[in-house]
Amino acid sequence: MAELGQIQAHLTTDTGLVREHNEDYIACREPVDPQDIQQNGWIYLVADGVGGADAGEVASHFAGERMIAHFVENHQEADWGRRLLDAMQAANSDLRQLVAERNNNSRMATTMVTAVLKENQVFIGNVGDSRAYHWRNGHIQQITRDQSLVAKLLEEGAITEAEAEVHPRKNVILYSLGSENKPKIELFTLTLLLGDIILLCSDGLTRHVSDREMNETLGKETPDVAAELLTQMARQRGGEDNISVVVIQYGQANGKGMGDTAVTRPQAAAAPSHRSFLWLYTGFLAVFMIVLIFIAWLVLRV
Repeated sequence: MAELGQIQAHLTTDTGLVREHNEDYIACREPVDPQDIQQNGWIYLVADGVGGADAGEVASHFAGERMIAHFVENHQEADWGRRLLDAMQAANSDLRQLVAERNNNSRMATTMVTAVLKENQVFIGNVGDSRAYHWRNGHIQQITRDQSLVAKLLEEGAITEAEAEVHPRKNVILYSLGSENKPKIELFTLTLLLGDIILLCSDGLTRHVSDREMNETLGKETPDVAAELLTQMARQRGGEDNISVVVIQYGQANGKGMGDTAVTRPQAAAAPSHRSFLWLYTGFLAVFMIVLIFIAWLVLRV
């Protein structure tokens, strides 16, 4: 089972170079003792708010906090996948109630991708177009499916990948928390091996950084360095949207961390012991004496 200190994670978010507000929200809840591990595990999330002005920022922050609170409160639920879906749905209801109470007709919604780790399993809940990736042994794979208009058109064969890159409605998402009573929240479950990495991110990263570049960065760097490098990479390439990255590593593979190589250093030969030296010296003297006796015998015989 996963133990305290076995999960290493780093979270970072950046406003980018274009937006005035950071409508992304990143959060985690990590256990404080073995009982907490059993009850709640490790919880991480990225939420990308929708609505403009402060509405998106409020939506992502509020829904993220409520999701974690609902998950922890429902620790009696044995099915953690169901528990995660229920927590996200409850956060959706809370967000819609908040909008109704504000009564200002503002549209408040948010994407959300969440990873909950229990022992060697990870439960991933997703709504919207923020993403979760799985890295293992130099290979990266997208776990979640983008719930966006362009992704749907691409899946149906209505447009090509090249057309998807420049589609005028590229940012239209089909589902989000706060947008409807029961949004389509998808659940994914994976079994982890030591050294595996889970990457959560908003679309501010994926619009500027390719899967290949993510793969290379995760394979070379520790979670903290990888998260910061990916964020800076997206920012340096235009930072057109808010950028959020969460890198989670499950243990270490064969005693190695990300980017480390196991090195076996040659050991110096052990110095001969004092007793071994005495035996060698005695043997040398014996041979020397035999040689002297043989020489003396030859001299006397002559």
